Amino acid sequence: MTSQPITGRCPVAHGFDAMSDDYYRDPASHIAEAREEHPVFFYPYLGAWIVTRREDAETVLGDWQAFSSAANSATIDVPERYREIMPPELISQMLVGSDPPSHTVHRSVAQRGFTKDRMQALQPEIEARAHRIIDKFETRGAGELVQDFCLELTTQTIMAHLGLSYRDDPLMRQLRDDFFRVLASAQEPLEEPERSQVWDRFIEANLHLRAIVDERRDNPGTDLISDMASVRDTDGAPALSTAQITLHLAEFAAAGTDTTAQAMANAVLFLDANPGALAEALADPDLWPRVFEETVRRRPSSTFASRQTQRDVELGGVHIRQGEMIWIALAGANTDPAWAEDPFAFDIHRPDPEGHLSFTQGRHTCLGQSLARVQGATGLQVLFDRLPSLRPQPDFELDFVRMALLPVRRSLPVTWDPADAERQRHRVMRRRTLEVVERRTESDGVVSLTLAHPDGDPLPQWSPGAHVDVHTPEGPVRQYSLSSAPERTDRWRIGVLRESDSRGGSRSLHEAAIEGATLTVGWPRNNFPLREASRYLFVAGGIGITPILPMIEQAEASGADWQLLYGGRCRSSMAFLGELARYGDRVVVRPEDEYGLLDLDGWFGQPAEDTLLYCCGPEPLLQAAERASAHWPTGALHIERFSPKTIVRSEPDEEFEVEFTESGVTATVPAGRTILEVAEQAGVTTLSSCKEGTCGTCETPIRDGRADHRDSILTGTEQQANTSMMICVSRAEKGCPKLTLER
Repeated sequence: MTSQPITGRCPVAHGFDAMSDDYYRDPASHIAEAREEHPVFFYPYLGAWIVTRREDAETVLGDWQAFSSAANSATIDVPERYREIMPPELISQMLVGSDPPSHTVHRSVAQRGFTKDRMQALQPEIEARAHRIIDKFETRGAGELVQDFCLELTTQTIMAHLGLSYRDDPLMRQLRDDFFRVLASAQEPLEEPERSQVWDRFIEANLHLRAIVDERRDNPGTDLISDMASVRDTDGAPALSTAQITLHLAEFAAAGTDTTAQAMANAVLFLDANPGALAEALADPDLWPRVFEETVRRRPSSTFASRQTQRDVELGGVHIRQGEMIWIALAGANTDPAWAEDPFAFDIHRPDPEGHLSFTQGRHTCLGQSLARVQGATGLQVLFDRLPSLRPQPDFELDFVRMALLPVRRSLPVTWDPADAERQRHRVMRRRTLEVVERRTESDGVVSLTLAHPDGDPLPQWSPGAHVDVHTPEGPVRQYSLSSAPERTDRWRIGVLRESDSRGGSRSLHEAAIEGATLTVGWPRNNFPLREASRYLFVAGGIGITPILPMIEQAEASGADWQLLYGGRCRSSMAFLGELARYGDRVVVRPEDEYGLLDLDGWFGQPAEDTLLYCCGPEPLLQAAERASAHWPTGALHIERFSPKTIVRSEPDEEFEVEFTESGVTATVPAGRTILEVAEQAGVTTLSSCKEGTCGTCETPIRDGRADHRDSILTGTEQQANTSMMICVSRAEKGCPKLTLER
C-alpha cells in the first residue's frame, strides 16, 4: 500500500488527477487528455504507471506471467487482531488478486454458478424483480435512481442467486461497500478510524457467511453457495475451504451488485445525452443489450485494472522496472482512436459491441459478465418501458466514493412524469417470481397453490374475480383465478385442476409446483368483477368455484344477501367444500352423480330487483346459464369462460385496414391474420397472453369503426357499446373497411 506519493519516475502527466471532478465526471475524457501527450505515464499519487492505449492494455492483460494480479490483494494490510481469522495468505487468494495455478482452481469452482446459460435462465426472475421494485415508486415522479432501483435490483438478484434470505440483506449491502474499501486499500490508503470500522464489519460478515457455507455443505440446495460447497477435488475432499468460499462470496457481493448498478446509472446519463438512441431502444427492445454494451465501453464501472510487473518491461516506449505497479486504463483503451471509430460517440450500432475491455481479458476476464449483461439490459428495458420520460435532474451534484480504481457513484437524482405509471400499465407486461409456500390437495384432481414473495414483500392489491397469468414449469402460460382473501396482501392462492387432455400447463403444475418451487406470475387482471348489488345468485361448476370464493367473502362483508349453487361430477371432485361448510344452507351442493344436472331454471327463477347472477364453470354450464337467464334484464348475468366460446361464421373473413393512432401506423389485416399479429409485425406496442379472447390482456380502445366481437369476455351490452375490442381474435365488422384503434 502506498502511503506517500512516489516521485522520480518519468514521464508524468501533470494534468491527470484521479481525485478531480473532471475524472469522476468522465474518466475516459480525462484519460484521453493525458494519452495525447503520454500514452504511458507515471502517477505519483498511486505510485503506479498508467497505460492508456488499447494495444498496450491487451499486452498487459494477456500475459499473467509478466504482469501479475497478486499485488491486488497480497499488499492488503490485515489488522493484527484479525490475522488469525483472515491470514494474509487467505486474503491473497481473492479471484481479482491471484494468479494460476491457484486462481484457476478457485475460478473453476465459482464459474459453474455464472455460466451464460444459467444467467440467461435468470432473466425472467430479474425482469419480474425489476417490475416489483418500480411498483413501489412509479407514482412519485422523482427519486434517487442508484439506491432505489439499480442497487436494489442487483442486490436482490445476487441474494437470490446465493440463496440468502431477506434477513441477510443489510449485512450483504454493507459487505459490498466494505469489500471495495478493503480491496482498494492495497493501492489507496485507508486511514483510521475508517480502517478499523471497515475491518470490524468485514470480519463479522465473513464469520456469518462461513456458518452458512458449513450449513450448505450438510444440506445443499440449488444456490451458488451450495454449488461451491459441494465441489470435491480428486481425493474427494472439498475443493475450497469454508474460509476460501466465504472470501469469494464477499467478492460476489461487491462485483455482482455495484458494477452493474453503476452501469445502469451511467446508461441513464448517456441516453439523456443521446435521445435518438433511447427512442430506438424503446421502439426495438432487441437494442437494449447494445445500449448496455455501449455504456460500459464508454464508461467501464471499474475504470482501471491493476497488475505488477514480474520483470523489466517496455510499454509505449517507457521502461518499467520489475516489481512496479501498472494500472490499465480500461476507459482509455475502450476510447483509443486507433481501435474505435469516433470513440467518444455513444453509438449503439457498433459492429462489435462486445469488443471492449470493460470486463478485461485473459485469465481474469470478469467471472460475472454474463450476469451483468443479462441484468443490465433487462433492468434498463424495464425501467424505460415503465417510465419512458425518466431523466436525470438538471445540474445534479457529483456524488462519488472517491476511489480511483472503482469510482462508485452514490446517487443519481431523476425525475419522470407520474402519468407514465397509468399510461404504461396497459402497454407493459408485468411479472414477478413467487414462491409456492403451501400446496394442498383440495379434491380429486385439484390442488391449491399459495404463492408469496420470497423476501416477504407485499403483493399487489386485487378484487374478487381477478385472475393472473402463470408461466407453468413446462412453458405454457395459463390463466388462474385468485381464490384467496383479497385483503391479504402477503399471499395469493390459485386452484389448479389437472386436465385430462392437458397440453403441459396444468400437468406440469401438478407435478413440479411443490412447496419451495418458484413460478413467474403476471399482474392481476379482472374481467369478471363483482358489481355492487343487494343480492347475488352464484353458480359454480367444478374448478369454476375459485373466483366465486372471494366474491362470497366480499358479499358477506358488505352485508349483501347471497346464495351459491355448486355442482360437480361427484362430491370427491368438488374442491373447497370444507371451506364453504361454514356458510350453512346458503351453499347448495349438487354433485351430478347424486342429483343430475343443475336445475338452473329453478335456481334463477323470476327476475328480482337489484339482484345479479354470477356463473363460472365449463362451457356447457355457461351456455345453460345464458338460456336459463334469458328472461332476466340485460346485464344481470355475468359469466367467466375458461376456454374460448365457439364462433360460427357463415361467411369468410374479409381484408380491412387498421390505424393505430398513438403509434402512427396504418396497416392491412388480411383474411387469416389477426389485428394482434399485424400490430406486432408493424412494431406497434401491444400486450397479449392467451391469444384466444379469454384473458383480456389485449383489450384495445376503439376510436372509430365497428368491430366484429369474437372474444369470450365482453358482455353483449359491452360489445354493442363498441368502445373496445380484443385484437387477438376480433376483427372489423362486415362492411367496415377501417378500424381506428388507440395504440
